[in-house]
Amino acid sequence: MATKRRRGATWHYTIRRAKLLPQPIYLSFNDEEEGDEYVKRLEALLDRGVVPDEFQETKTTRRDLRSNVRRYLDAQHVSIDDKKLLAIVQARLPVRLDLRELTFTWATAWVTDLKRVQNLSPSTIRHHVGALSRALDWLSAHGDIPFNPLKLLPKGYSSYTSADSKAVEAIEGAVKEDNERDRRIEPHEEAAIRTILAGHKPQGRQRSLTLHTQDALILLFDMALETAMRLREMYTLDRDQVDLRRRTIFLERTKNGDKRQVPISSVLYAKLSDYTGDYGGRLFPWWDGDLSPKVLEQVTARLSRQWARIFSAAGADGLRWHDTRHEATSRIYERTKLTDVQIASITGHKDPRQLKRYANLRASTLAEQLW
Repeated sequence: MATKRRRGATWHYTIRRAKLLPQPIYLSFNDEEEGDEYVKRLEALLDRGVVPDEFQETKTTRRDLRSNVRRYLDAQHVSIDDKKLLAIVQARLPVRLDLRELTFTWATAWVTDLKRVQNLSPSTIRHHVGALSRALDWLSAHGDIPFNPLKLLPKGYSSYTSADSKAVEAIEGAVKEDNERDRRIEPHEEAAIRTILAGHKPQGRQRSLTLHTQDALILLFDMALETAMRLREMYTLDRDQVDLRRRTIFLERTKNGDKRQVPISSVLYAKLSDYTGDYGGRLFPWWDGDLSPKVLEQVTARLSRQWARIFSAAGADGLRWHDTRHEATSRIYERTKLTDVQIASITGHKDPRQLKRYANLRASTLAEQLW
């Protein structure tokens, strides 16, 4: 019997026949009824020992990276961002790149190409490597490759070396600086932001900002600083995902495609207990439940613009919404004794190196712990 599970708006099926199929068949359908009917017919054929032509390829004939990344996308619930990145990555890699070619030598050569030929910024390189690395982790777990060579890349692999700089300058390119964001929210900025959210006039302006969903905006800001959740993870929350009794938020729609549980602090618990907003079972009013990438991108962009106006009115120059995630993660480091692994389970970071980018601890806080 095929195994079936729902991931987001898609139904995924896995069919195994150890003595008949060289590898499992992974299928995905947007419509459950259509998927059930197709799988039922396919299993009837397999029960009679008949394997349709499209499933007769063996592992030895499907060794190219592109085909196997397609398997990964069909079998896993992959984030929208990763789907976009993998499409770009594959378009820029050789079409017939064999899995056996994925060695550490290949990994370093690929990163060098991203810098010297494609002239990408270090942050873009990390995004490309991260998306492909998650696919290679899946292939490694399924025995298609012995290990993930991208995991062997050294710290700072995305930064331009002197040799990279010379190669880029030779083709009249521009060396891209690694401008990692380390913006923290200063106490006076947070106080000013809360003043704007409360409806007070910004300094030097005639009137206050028009905030049609004031209570929801205030809760969103509190939730961001207390949980380090991403913007999309928060505005897509249903009320039944928030369990006050267990002091836990259960996330199903995450950037990495994995489910996770986020603990509710005492501060956020008090805010959620007083919050009365209910928008058709959803916690926030800005999203109508449509999971299409276009709609989600529009909501994210609209909210980002709203917060840019709020931050500007508060005099928090250069502050972006994503900086609240930096701030929240740093506060968890500063205020608790949790390990990196425990913090990663809260924030949803898979790569410890990426997590540490957010842990921009204040020197004054560290100084207090010295003798």
